[in-house]
Amino acid sequence: RSNTEETLAWSDSVDTLLANKDGLAAFRKFLKSEFSEENVEFWLACEDFKKTKSSSKIASKAQKIYSDFIEADAPKEINIDFHTRNHISQNISEPTLSCFDDAQRLIYSLMARDSFPRFLRSQEYKELAKKQENRNQKRWLPFL
Repeated sequence: RSNTEETLAWSDSVDTLLANKDGLAAFRKFLKSEFSEENVEFWLACEDFKKTKSSSKIASKAQKIYSDFIEADAPKEINIDFHTRNHISQNISEPTLSCFDDAQRLIYSLMARDSFPRFLRSQEYKELAKKQENRNQKRWLPFL
């Protein structure tokens, strides 16, 4: 796929965007400009956490995610409902690889419904897509 196709493919879904290194970087930059980058950071932390193999690391990684994103007044506190936050708080002492799944689903849904459409309408995304288009056009001009 060309870079233009790739950049334009980000608009297909949040999954496509998050799975692409450049797409993720552009989305993070956009969220940072909106003061909501904690959402994607939490989502990425959860994705990393779910891949944890060592049982000794599960507890420390879970605690780090909890203190960074979940507990009251956390430095990157995410916006989740009381029930979900409470459930995590009750189970954090014996975390499992799925202990953040509900919160991650909520944040994913928030990004998909709210941040993602705004990103696609943003100047940043439009400029990236246009830049890729121009690059591709220039590549073919010598053959005209």
